Amino acid sequence: MTKINIKEVVENLVGTFLSAGRVSLDLRQKGLTKEIKSDNTPVSNGDLEVNEIITQKISKLTPSIPIVSEETSDNKSTENLNDFWLIDPIDGTYDYINNKDEFTINAGLIINNRPAAGLIYAPAKNRMFYSHGMYFAYELISGKAVKLEGNKSFNKDEIKFVSYSHSIKPEIEKIHKKLNVKKYIRMKSSLKFCVIAAGEFDGYVAEPRACEWDIAAGHAILKHTGGIVTDFNGDEILYGKKDFKNPSLILKGKGIL
Repeated sequence: MTKINIKEVVENLVGTFLSAGRVSLDLRQKGLTKEIKSDNTPVSNGDLEVNEIITQKISKLTPSIPIVSEETSDNKSTENLNDFWLIDPIDGTYDYINNKDEFTINAGLIINNRPAAGLIYAPAKNRMFYSHGMYFAYELISGKAVKLEGNKSFNKDEIKFVSYSHSIKPEIEKIHKKLNVKKYIRMKSSLKFCVIAAGEFDGYVAEPRACEWDIAAGHAILKHTGGIVTDFNGDEILYGKKDFKNPSLILKGKGIL
């Protein structure tokens, strides 16, 4: 197991995330340059610039821990990764490119294939979330770290989820009914994890899609509020899988447990 002071590392990264967020918005205001990657998804100069800012700082803070980022090939072919960073410099690139506000900047620290820390910043919403251990999850509000404690006012008769799409697939609808979900709204990016951790929503269900860097930071933050993330079978989500592909997901906030 890699020996680092996780709290110190995360707190040192918060300012870097805020700076990277300002850069992302400045670049968008000036006009982004865009390309389509080999997997038919968009990437912009903003994605790449934010990636450079985040990875440089992480490399200085934890030089012995490999970094796996969506936007580079580094370490993606390395087998048997146990301790590593997963970075998605802009999650929700479509929203970013199209002047919407739900895109996020993400970094998740994986120790022994499990999420140990997470940072997520939504620059256009000015919402910064981070965690560095069990019950040490926070949102930075007006410069002050406010502890995330899940849904204190949970109402079992008003369970509300977030969803990746406006239309719910039958398998997901079955799970919603089983969990007594009364309503859901569409939300993009890893912001879904954050609003559940903050107690604004109660959960999220998704079939296998996307990659580990899309969920690692959010998984850590939600887990550290007392929420859980499992697959449809109730099994723990581990990281460092082949091609970094995600299984099915069920997110449950603290209140619904």
